[in-house]
Parts: sequence; C-alpha cells; structure tokens
Amino acid sequence: MKVSSKGEYALRALILLGNSQGSVLSIQEISDKTLVSIHYLEQILLQLKKMGYVTSKRGVKGGYMLHKKAAEIHLGEVIRDLEGPLSPMACASITKYEPCPLEEGCQLKPLWSLIRDTIAYVLERTTLEDLLENRILLQKGEDFVVVKRTS
Repeated sequence: MKVSSKGEYALRALILLGNSQGSVLSIQEISDKTLVSIHYLEQILLQLKKMGYVTSKRGVKGGYMLHKKAAEIHLGEVIRDLEGPLSPMACASITKYEPCPLEEGCQLKPLWSLIRDTIAYVLERTTLEDLLENRILLQKGEDFVVVKRTS
C-alpha cells in the first residue's frame, strides 16, 4: 500500500475541517492552510463529498465542512475509498485479490498478509477525532503505535 498525495491531501483537508468543526471554510482557506492547489483540492473535496465525509455550502460565504462527526470518520475507510486496498500486494489483498503463479508455497505471502493486517488494524481503529486530539503516540522503546483514548 502506498498513500498517494491525494490520500495525504484529503487527510490534511479533513483535519483542517475537523479543527474548524461547525465552521464553513472556503476552498481558498483550505488551500492556503494545507498548501494544496485549489484545482487539485477541488477534485479531492468533490470525492470526499461524494463519499459522504464533507458537505458544501454555496454562495459568497460558501465552502466546505465535515458531514460526519470526527469520531465517525475512520482513516482506514477514507484511505480505502480514495486509494484502494490496504494490502501491499494483490495476492494478499482481501478486497482486490489477484492470484499469482508463484503463490502456492510462496514464503513472501505471509509477510504481505501480516503487513496488510497491521496496516488495517491501525487505520481501521484510528478516527479523525484521534488525530485531532493527538492520540497517536509512538511508545518510547517500543516498535508500535498506540491510539490512547481516555474513555
């Protein structure tokens, strides 16, 4: 799995909109604060709108705002919707599996599956709210990331 600029910019926009919960932000404001061109941002926000993550308001004071609560936006879903499967290889994908002629007895497939499962585990359990509340922590001396919730 590789997160493209589209995926990163979409997450940047969602974070900005989440931090401005309840306020409508113009595309110019979003562009200025995320450093994404208006043209590219229009395409991304249109996709996010079609997927139900954001809504738009027309007019002079128009712009974008979150359509869902930040706690309801799971990063795994956003990334899958924008980028496709989380698996690094098609032979290990659950949603877009493609057979490989070397698959039988392949000693790499368990690695690709572990990577897929690890990525999915973290992204599916992480919400936009977790990012907004700075709950993503790298544990000192550990090799994994933890989402800390107070509830």
